[in-house]
Parts: sequence; C-alpha cells; structure tokens
Amino acid sequence: MFFTRFKSLCDQRGVSVYRACTDIGLNRSAVAKWKAGGQPNGTTAARLAAYFGVTTDYLLCREAEPRDAVSDEQIKFALFGGDGDITDAMYDEVKRFAAFVKQREADKKD
Repeated sequence: MFFTRFKSLCDQRGVSVYRACTDIGLNRSAVAKWKAGGQPNGTTAARLAAYFGVTTDYLLCREAEPRDAVSDEQIKFALFGGDGDITDAMYDEVKRFAAFVKQREADKKD
C-alpha cells in the first residue's frame, strides 16, 4: 500500500508525513486520502519521488527495492520545479550547459 511506503520514507528522512507534503507544496489533506488507500497523481508522485530520492515505481510499490538511478523526470522536477511542460529540447540544453560548466571547472584545475 502506498501510504505504508510513504510513511516509511518519511521515517527514514526524519520528517512527519505532513511535513513531507508541505515541503513539496502539497496540502496536508493529501495524507488523509492516502491513509484511506488513495495514491498520488503522476505529478505529485514525481515530486515525492524526487523529495525522497527514489523512483516513482518504488514509491508507488511497483518495485520492492529502491534503485539508485534517478529518473529524467526527477531531474526535470529538481531543475525546473515541476512548473509547466519541459520539452526534451529544454532538458538537452540544460545537460549541455552542465557539461560545459563541468569542463570549465576541470580546465581551471589544470
């Protein structure tokens, strides 16, 4: 059940279920829905997964064990705050800029 996994992740992070919701901009009333057996929608699941550093599949109990890999959706949320539609072209541009900055920093060390 989603709520059990959500509660466990909150415990591991040392936050209450209500604090986790408010930290990502959700109304605390979401907790009541989840306790009753509901699940978050796609956007909310992605935000929660990014918050906890897990995949949405793990968060939604589709996987038994968490994976270390971070999905592109989680990276997009972290970079853009989940606002609006993020195109692949926009995401690719951010990756190119990150590579440029990484190379610039490496060049400074030489």
